[in-house]
Amino acid sequence: MAWFKDWFDTTYYHTLYQDRDFAEAEIFIKKLSQYNSLPEKSSIIDLACGKGRHSVFLNKLGYSVLGVDLSSESIKFAQENFSNDNLQFRVHDMREELYPITVTEKVDAVYNLFTSFGYFDDDKDDKKVFASVRNVLKEGGFFVLDFLNEKWVRNTLISESTLEKENILFNIKKRIENNYVIKDIHFQDQGQDFHFFEKVKLHSTEEIEAYAQEFGFVRKKIWGDYHLSDFEKDTSPRAINLFVKK
Repeated sequence: MAWFKDWFDTTYYHTLYQDRDFAEAEIFIKKLSQYNSLPEKSSIIDLACGKGRHSVFLNKLGYSVLGVDLSSESIKFAQENFSNDNLQFRVHDMREELYPITVTEKVDAVYNLFTSFGYFDDDKDDKKVFASVRNVLKEGGFFVLDFLNEKWVRNTLISESTLEKENILFNIKKRIENNYVIKDIHFQDQGQDFHFFEKVKLHSTEEIEAYAQEFGFVRKKIWGDYHLSDFEKDTSPRAINLFVKK
């Protein structure tokens, strides 16, 4: 089983990351929507949506949103708590085609947010994501790929840390190996030892742009953080790419 299928479906994943900054995420979505100037009721796919926080923000702005994710537990939560006529959720592997299997009409934008890319060992799987997004987008549609800035990760990596969440002590070790950043997560709960890990490929901005160009996208903009500051290769924590389908 791939690490992300195992880890993302556990309650521990959501416990560890429960303190994500929702206010910052909402500001980010608003600024991104203002920049893209998509009309109200435009159709957007939130690719790898998790429990749906970005999908909800997009829907509040008046968009018709489909959130998809590989984690059945996350999708179940989102369906039970957030679904409405213009906000739906489905289980979907981002490597598989969205159109016409999951959706029957092409969409105005696809958003892939919060480092939900780079999980795969085979470059062919990375390319399948771009192919699926290209095929589901209308001509001139937007693809937002929010990824880490690999150079910033290399410069700022903290090798060991400890976080306590809900009386669980998470011991976290990070390393870079074979161009992946690997996070080992150890903890105990109810007398049982657990070990999970995360593994994300350190794609450079040049590599991501090359993928995009191969599949018919043009990069319109790249930002360095969730406030849409200009991208600085050495100091920006994020590499938020805005691509347009040619």
